[in-house]
Amino acid sequence: MTEHISAPGDLGRRVAHRRRSLGMTREQLAERARIDPGYLGYLEENAAAPGVSTVNQLAAALGTSSDELLGGTVDVPPGRGPAGTRPRLEKLDAEECMRLISPGGVGRVAFVNPTGPVVMPVNYVIHDGAVLLRTAFGGPLDDDLRTGVEGVEFKIAFEVDRIDDPGREGWSVLVRGPAHHISAEEEQAAVAGADVEPWAGGERRLYIRIAPTEVTGRRIRHAPA
Repeated sequence: MTEHISAPGDLGRRVAHRRRSLGMTREQLAERARIDPGYLGYLEENAAAPGVSTVNQLAAALGTSSDELLGGTVDVPPGRGPAGTRPRLEKLDAEECMRLISPGGVGRVAFVNPTGPVVMPVNYVIHDGAVLLRTAFGGPLDDDLRTGVEGVEFKIAFEVDRIDDPGREGWSVLVRGPAHHISAEEEQAAVAGADVEPWAGGERRLYIRIAPTEVTGRRIRHAPA
């Protein structure tokens, strides 16, 4: 008797996301996993109860684990496994760094406030070559990042990374530059159409731009055998 897994719809979403990140079509994944393409389409788009063997086959074909496809690692920090075979650390030039972070997403702002170092996750987009984010008036990124001197801005750090747990690879990009609070009407009009939507929700009408003065990055790859 085949054991089935009571899988939420997130299983299909994780399968589809992993497949697309690898540049695979449904047909290619179905062939690798030795399952019917029609069933794979159903699985990606609906809450289904696949057999354990099907989940294992999909995980193997996608180069990941069954636990990860089923969401068992959602609340676990990445990077817990051992290093990959023959890891190699590469430096990235500024152009490649900006290319990697250009899609936008979630990054981390780092600065020092009166009580010490602070790191905060934020949603961001790249707008006119700068990092753009939205926050709340009166919050830490507002009060703690104002010098009180006209024309003088705090220099802060902004970091984005991508961790590929199954592949034991990843990259990180560090942007440093002044934090500019957008307050002038013409500046506000210029960024009004920027699609930066904070996941935290709430009233977040303050735009902050980080104009890069220094961009560095690193990537971990596997060296050829």
